[in-house]
Amino acid sequence: MIRSLGDKTPRIADTAWVSEFAYVVGDVEIGEYSSIWPGVTIRADGEEKVVIGNYVNVQEGAVIHGNGLVIEDYVTVGHAVVVHGMRIGTGSLLGNNCTFLHRSYIGEQCLIAANSVVLSGADVPDRSFVTGIPGTVKRQVSEDQIANMKHTADSLVERAKVFKENGL
Repeated sequence: MIRSLGDKTPRIADTAWVSEFAYVVGDVEIGEYSSIWPGVTIRADGEEKVVIGNYVNVQEGAVIHGNGLVIEDYVTVGHAVVVHGMRIGTGSLLGNNCTFLHRSYIGEQCLIAANSVVLSGADVPDRSFVTGIPGTVKRQVSEDQIANMKHTADSLVERAKVFKENGL
């Protein structure tokens, strides 16, 4: 369901796919070939918009709420992830059921492990592997992990095309 809030209406690229069972409301921009899967909530009811870049996939049960939040290109937001921060850098992956709290930043090509919590005010450097509660940088992301994160983003683009072509 795509809903306006006051004079703010979500803007969704023609190539993007938003499930009819997602809820997108307010000042939201969704970029080219991005996919918003069933059960996702994206709420942009602050003074600044929520921007979801190109080739981003937001998987089932994720909740995105922000004021000036930017999710850059080729990001994967896993199942049941809570996104409430400021920026997720290009090529990053947020593992299932992790939490990303307000006034926080995640750099490019970061891997946030499943069930981890990125605390308020955190600034995660590029290519960091973060795990735990609270989330801490354990090491740099490997080249294999970067390739796997890109593969995940690319494969979800292809899956979303199938859903879109089938009118789902």
